[in-house]
Amino acid sequence: MKRKTVLVTGANGFIGRLLTKALLAEDIQVRCMVRKAGAQPEKSCETVQADLLEPETLPAALNCIDTAYYLVHAMAGGRAGFERRDRDAAENFVRASEKAGVRRVIYLGGLGETGDDLSEHLKSRLEVADILRSGKFATTFLRAAIIIGSGGASFEMVKALVERLPVMITPSWVTTLCQPIAVEDVISYLVGCMKDERTTGGTFDIGGPDVITYKEMMERFGHIRGRALYILPVPVLTPRLSSYWVGLITPVAPSVSMPLIEGLKNEVICREHSIRSLIPLQLTSYEDAVRRSLSESLKS
Repeated sequence: MKRKTVLVTGANGFIGRLLTKALLAEDIQVRCMVRKAGAQPEKSCETVQADLLEPETLPAALNCIDTAYYLVHAMAGGRAGFERRDRDAAENFVRASEKAGVRRVIYLGGLGETGDDLSEHLKSRLEVADILRSGKFATTFLRAAIIIGSGGASFEMVKALVERLPVMITPSWVTTLCQPIAVEDVISYLVGCMKDERTTGGTFDIGGPDVITYKEMMERFGHIRGRALYILPVPVLTPRLSSYWVGLITPVAPSVSMPLIEGLKNEVICREHSIRSLIPLQLTSYEDAVRRSLSESLKS
């Protein structure tokens, strides 16, 4: 019996590379979709060049695909108009996937309550989920907050702030609660959803065992690095204003870092935990996730 092929979009990204390795380790037949010619995440997987904003390139990528992972976002392409690019990409993907007869899609998006107060980034992530769920295929939606892993935008921002700014004057968002999750646990959930049909069509919140404020998150990071931090929240500094100096301090592109910072005003914690009974994991603590990520940073 021929093995079913799984498509990983955004295969050269932070999550895509790790997911591809994990799927191959499970002896799953993987096709990697990349935007640039010559980019090959893993030698042992099939690689197809395609762009979600160029619909004519998608049939070759989606041909004979059973399950597709949707891991792309448009922020890296520039701050202006990323919501429109995200919308267009998702709509193109839905049309092409329906024509190709894709059975399942697994989407990694963001946590966040619905409502008018969401940041542009979180609104866009939820809009993409709605577009995907409008397709004729079954969509599994994993909602994650901050993902802790070397090379990830959130981790690299926190690392740069802790190491370069021993004193921080911050807006009140530092007291907002979040539920960070180790990238290894995210990958385990992504692979687990593909293997467990009970997750088909479901929406699941995924987070680590710690619910902490952003202030606590940076302080714990500083403690691990042996750096004392002085964080002074002030009510007059807005998330949008703070995003400008964060963009100057961190190595993450402003088109990515600024929408993420503006989203820190929104509480991002798991409201339901059904995924834990379907895919039981020994979840990684925030401190262990940071230590592991720092160790990986030294290797790269």
